[in-house]
Amino acid sequence: MKKDICGSVTIEASIGIPLFLFAAVCLIWLIEIHNIRLTIFSAAQNAAKSAAGQTALVPVLNTVKLKSDIIELVGEERIDRSLIKGGASGISCWKSHVSPSAGEMEVFVDYSVRLPLQVFGNPSARLEEAFILSAWTGYQGGRDGAESGQIVYVTENEGVYHEDYSCSHLQLSIRYVPASELDEMRNDSGGRYHACEKCVFGPAMTGVYITETGDRYHNSISCSGLKRTIRAVDRDEVSGLGGCSRCSD
Repeated sequence: MKKDICGSVTIEASIGIPLFLFAAVCLIWLIEIHNIRLTIFSAAQNAAKSAAGQTALVPVLNTVKLKSDIIELVGEERIDRSLIKGGASGISCWKSHVSPSAGEMEVFVDYSVRLPLQVFGNPSARLEEAFILSAWTGYQGGRDGAESGQIVYVTENEGVYHEDYSCSHLQLSIRYVPASELDEMRNDSGGRYHACEKCVFGPAMTGVYITETGDRYHNSISCSGLKRTIRAVDRDEVSGLGGCSRCSD
């Protein structure tokens, strides 16, 4: 009788433990997929904004460059280490296009994610990130009735205004670099990079995101520290602010 009980426990353990481990791996897989989707979507938005300016003169979207920009923003190494099937080559933007009549750019980023276990034929799931972006129609030269007629640009947390929309303080140049090289890197002001308080908890990842003018490194490209909310306003509305030292007189 005792041998029967021991045998029953052994059988239950041999079935239960693999199922538990499989469930744990699936949970980690789902978390990684969620992180991948957020990262790809954020990179696609930034790449699409750059592409919108290029389609102002010629209303044709270069989907090859769009894909290249997305890969550059995320980091090819990060993509190749992820669950995306085929790595960077597995990402497709060919369905993205510009609709001149509607004044919109429709962006579609397709890719597949693979199950990290060689079971059931190692199936993959097809994912798509899609959004619509208003086409760029040039800078607004001024508003009806405005006294000064000069448009300047401000951000939510900055205490200066900018006369040039392309100012490096507004248009961040984000790079994906190896974390092991951070100690040797310096920003434009000669300063070192420190961990971002919003997205770095513990050690840095293998690769991190930095900007030329910032002093923080980021684990996530979706971090708010890498975003700029820019508003175009009349200069009279920001009379209490000083001008940017880089782009304003």
